[in-house]
Amino acid sequence: MCLAVPGLVESIDESSGMRMGRVNFGGVVRDVCLAYLPDIASGDYAIVHVGFAIAKVDEAAARAMLRTLAELGLLEEGRAELRGEERRGEDASALEPAGRPAP
Repeated sequence: MCLAVPGLVESIDESSGMRMGRVNFGGVVRDVCLAYLPDIASGDYAIVHVGFAIAKVDEAAARAMLRTLAELGLLEEGRAELRGEERRGEDASALEPAGRPAP
């Protein structure tokens, strides 16, 4: 199943000729292409699919999506995939963005 997951844009770099960002998925930080979202900034949330940020969302929407994904049991799989591991049964709340209190 393909899944797009919200993450927190921590930093943006354009030095390689491509707009890239470091995006935090609850402690798992990945490089993500931001070319499709020229107005996104550090501190914004983006919906990411296969390494590409495809939409900007506000924090409330990002948290609501994470809750829904957790309820469906999809976060454990996604977290293991992001880490390149085969872990199962981990706490889904671990994908909450680090450093921000839950609402």
